[in-house]
Amino acid sequence: MPDSTAFLEAAATLLGPRGLTRDADLMTPWLTDWRGRYTGRALAMASPASTEEVAALVKLCADHGVPIVPQGGNSGMCGGATPDAEGHAIVLSLRRMNAIRRIDPDARQTTCEAGVILQNLHEAVESKGLRFPLTLGGKGSATIGGLISTNAGGTQVLRHGTMRAQVLGIEAVLPDGSVFEGLVPLKKDNRGFDLKQLLIGSEGTLGIVTAATLRLLPAIGGRTVLWAGLASIKDARRLLLHAEKIADDALEGFEVMPRHSLEAVLAHLPDARDPLGQPHPWYALIELVGNAASAAQLPELAETLLARAFEDGLVQDATIAANETQAEAFWLLRDSISPAERALGPAMQHDISVPVERMPDFVEMAAPEMERRFPGTRAVAFGHLGDGNVHFHILAPKGVTPGEWEDGEGKEISAVVHDLVTGWGGSISAEHGIGQMKRDELGRLGDPVSLALMRAVKRAIDPHGLMNPGKLVPRA
Repeated sequence: MPDSTAFLEAAATLLGPRGLTRDADLMTPWLTDWRGRYTGRALAMASPASTEEVAALVKLCADHGVPIVPQGGNSGMCGGATPDAEGHAIVLSLRRMNAIRRIDPDARQTTCEAGVILQNLHEAVESKGLRFPLTLGGKGSATIGGLISTNAGGTQVLRHGTMRAQVLGIEAVLPDGSVFEGLVPLKKDNRGFDLKQLLIGSEGTLGIVTAATLRLLPAIGGRTVLWAGLASIKDARRLLLHAEKIADDALEGFEVMPRHSLEAVLAHLPDARDPLGQPHPWYALIELVGNAASAAQLPELAETLLARAFEDGLVQDATIAANETQAEAFWLLRDSISPAERALGPAMQHDISVPVERMPDFVEMAAPEMERRFPGTRAVAFGHLGDGNVHFHILAPKGVTPGEWEDGEGKEISAVVHDLVTGWGGSISAEHGIGQMKRDELGRLGDPVSLALMRAVKRAIDPHGLMNPGKLVPRA
């Protein structure tokens, strides 16, 4: 156990009263993950205001042997930003580091600090006629540093890729307190390993991202959003292929959800309404976008897409958003699935991927199989069908005790789901990361060679194991 008194005195001198707290009331909200699955203890919560302060604090932690748990918006899904129960670590919050250092319209780039909230970045670059092409339901709380650390996905991956594809450069503090200065982007750079890519998706186990240079795109000239009712998830896959053929690069997003998810959202949001009059087994949410020159043709393109889909028997019913308000209402239904489901009670959430073309078959096999093996549960799949990633959740039977069910039958359920996914050549983590929730499962199911390389990298960069201990990297 580290000498906490000497460390705390030095940290308080370094960061000042705004930068370090042990106040239980201030710390408590940040010691439990968003889903409420993990609660830990911390020696203190540090909130540095600059990269220099982060570097000095990390060096201080290294000198005193104090573990560090980096945290952004605390909106992660796998307990990756929650400390353990021992109380020896500090939570290092990046939320005070929220400056957008520059926006370069000519280069279509922005450099911003790790604590910038995604929605704030969207608004800042939109004021310059640009956009950042990654969004997700938690955009009001998710931070850039957290998105980089987990290689977040979202609803625009179909066209633009994950966070990894958006990052042009990174600034990060390494476990010894040194600063990796890689913010300047180069189109070509063959000076050895691409170290920024190593840090992306590392969940704070190799270093702390303090800033990033991100790619931007021209602001869209307009969009058209469609909502379609479908007979099956296989029809959703066929509709996706149809939309890709008709709309080509105009296809920005393609999300699917079952009737159960829509009903949960309608019950959760008092003002929400079903876009279609009659219920359907599945729904697809489709977004088409265009630049200033092509936006005017989007409504006609949408009508053509739907007309041919009806002719081919791909959709049962459909509607096109009449205006931006209605388009936002459609997206709110999709973005509200997770909080609506959480209100229903306990569930085991699985962020999985299999080869894109196999996802409908997987869902049609796995959902009834899980409900058969675990009577009283309900299997629900929704999400980003176009990139082979769905959120496959198993809702608990009615009347179970929250916490007890997850730690008992819930763990058995997740093991079965992960076995099925692995058997289909898929991944147990598509976009939410590993954190502490799936670390042991990664160790159980991961490729031995890959796991050995991960452990070797971790030992080389963080030999004392102080960076976000107990997360991501499985024990040997």
